[in-house]
Amino acid sequence: MSSIDEKTPPAFVVKVTSLCHEVLTESFSVYTTLLKIMVPVIILVKVLEELGMVVLIGKALAPLMGVLGLPEAISVVWAATLFTNIYTGVIVFFTIAAEQPLSVAQVTVLGTLMLLSHSIPVEGAVARRAGVPWWLTLLSRVGGAFVLGALLNLIYTRTGWLQQPNDLLWNPEPVDASLLAWLVNQLVALVSIFFIILSLIVLLRIIRALGIETLLTIAVVPLLRLIGVSRSAANITIIGLTLGLSFGAGLLVKDIESGSVDVRDAFLAVCFLGVCHSLIDDTILVLLLGAHLSGALWARVIFALVLMAVVSRLYTRKNPHTV
Repeated sequence: MSSIDEKTPPAFVVKVTSLCHEVLTESFSVYTTLLKIMVPVIILVKVLEELGMVVLIGKALAPLMGVLGLPEAISVVWAATLFTNIYTGVIVFFTIAAEQPLSVAQVTVLGTLMLLSHSIPVEGAVARRAGVPWWLTLLSRVGGAFVLGALLNLIYTRTGWLQQPNDLLWNPEPVDASLLAWLVNQLVALVSIFFIILSLIVLLRIIRALGIETLLTIAVVPLLRLIGVSRSAANITIIGLTLGLSFGAGLLVKDIESGSVDVRDAFLAVCFLGVCHSLIDDTILVLLLGAHLSGALWARVIFALVLMAVVSRLYTRKNPHTV
């Protein structure tokens, strides 16, 4: 009997091993779901970028710059941000800013455009997997960015606010534009995503075990009511707000499949996160360009809440039997 007891692991070891297995399995499930969506789109975007798609989008956007109070040359910054990501847009901005002086108001308008509408191919594909159609992503993020940018330009111009010349607060080092460097960067980013997802799932488990989940839910209830989302999506909404759409939507896809979040909540949460996510790191990045907090954060949050108040009511009207 004693020899059997010696070979039998303690109950807490079995429990910890089982918990680790569950967390890793859950993390790999979310990770593989995101990889299936992101990898093909990333490759396609790179191919189209090499074929000059960013330049074509920039030319298409150039006539709209006047409504936004921006010079036409800046259109390529928004195009690069839309098509690739906000970091590429920042690099393109610094290559143009030296020869194209801008006011703080203009940089704030541009920064707001970049924050609302970036990485559309990748993030749009992730949002589509969570139930948000492409047309709504384009309308809310690209169309919404243009509307908000035009409103900010009107306010800043009419009031004379933030019309002083912009001082660049940061100038990034030149980046290696070779295909090998791009491949290495993408591999590093994709591997990093797994560890971020793993950390998020562990964090969610800890929050639930400590009872913090209830406090967080209570704290965001007013926000959830405004966007028409129930409490079941509270934690994922917080993750999306702080860390980004892809992580929030990826976790929501898992919750939809498990039945812990219904389709309506996922749809509305991802719509909201499309125009209001990564409130910390992306906002800081744009502030380093010289943008003002009034547009980069406050106007973006208010616009997102107003937009979602409309979308949630239209969704309920279209689907009157949803709870």
